[in-house]
Amino acid sequence: MGRVRDVVTGARRIVVKVGSSSLTTTAGGIDEQRVDALIDELGRLSKDNREVVLVSSGAIAAGLAPLHLPRRPRDLATQQAAASVGQGLLIGRYISGFARHGIAVGQVLLTVDDVTRRAHYRNAYRTLRKLLDLGALPIVNENDTVATEEIRFGDNDRLAALVAVLADADLLVLLSDVDALYTGNPADPAARKIPLVRDDRDLDGVTIGSAGKSGVGTGGMVTKVEAARIATGFGIPVVLTAAPLAAEALAGKEVGTLFEAAAKRPAARLFWLAHATSPRGRLHLDAGAVAAVVARRKSLLPAGITAVDGSFAAGDPVDLVDAGSGTPVARGLVNYDAVELPALLGRSTGELAAELGPGYEREVVHRDDLVLL
Repeated sequence: MGRVRDVVTGARRIVVKVGSSSLTTTAGGIDEQRVDALIDELGRLSKDNREVVLVSSGAIAAGLAPLHLPRRPRDLATQQAAASVGQGLLIGRYISGFARHGIAVGQVLLTVDDVTRRAHYRNAYRTLRKLLDLGALPIVNENDTVATEEIRFGDNDRLAALVAVLADADLLVLLSDVDALYTGNPADPAARKIPLVRDDRDLDGVTIGSAGKSGVGTGGMVTKVEAARIATGFGIPVVLTAAPLAAEALAGKEVGTLFEAAAKRPAARLFWLAHATSPRGRLHLDAGAVAAVVARRKSLLPAGITAVDGSFAAGDPVDLVDAGSGTPVARGLVNYDAVELPALLGRSTGELAAELGPGYEREVVHRDDLVLL
């Protein structure tokens, strides 16, 4: 415990994620003491000329008590209603708390579309960047009020990892109600704490349970480990620990679990495409198209597509599937919708342009909007 983690103390831009169970009471509603403790620590960091982005769960949980809901609702409409009430209460608490430190906060609510479509992605990046440049502290949450099942991140651990990528962060800190990653259930005396994860080999034999749990939150240790994989794959180290240990973790003390970062960062937007999106459909490719896309990194043209599955619009993410094996080989943003595309299959762009006009000379998926899986 005497040593200090240099990757923590040297980080200038830090994304901190805190879960619902660390911010709210078991009955629903905001736990003001816990929120204030987190605000004070992040306020100290900001005054130390370190840029902080907070990814905060808790909107739905904060809305339970005011709406007299005894537990987290299962249906989407009631979740959205609770989020609508709770998000205002939560951000209001943050505004007043950070004001004590002379720090303005900015609310940033995201859906998956905001980080996968090119224009939306650039807008989200510019908003975060400008808030930080102006000395404000961005507070990010999923836009639970309007997000449907098709455009949800699923949990805020994943959102936090993707925000760390978007913000080009130096460090991601995941705060929860568990003090570290263990080899099994922390309640089991035989389970061992894992202080350091260098790569997936250090996770061999580790049992981390299911992705869901009861109570006010939606995450579990599975989602935290997956979030750590996403962030470290982009070259961002991750510290996982309990919210009461935030001060020690951010001071570089050896609490919790440190996930070491990969050495090289891939292109940010394509990394988002691979990890943030769920495919809305599938394009089946013949052997020639698979070779062109995978081996030669070419754009996908209509001539190489044998079949189309799913319901999608132009700009949506789709998986590119090897028609022979049924295996997805890439994911990309499609330039045609599912209704229009079948009539174009197997035909050259020149032929299509001559018959239908120059607008049909474009690629089905451009290589700049495509990532190999």
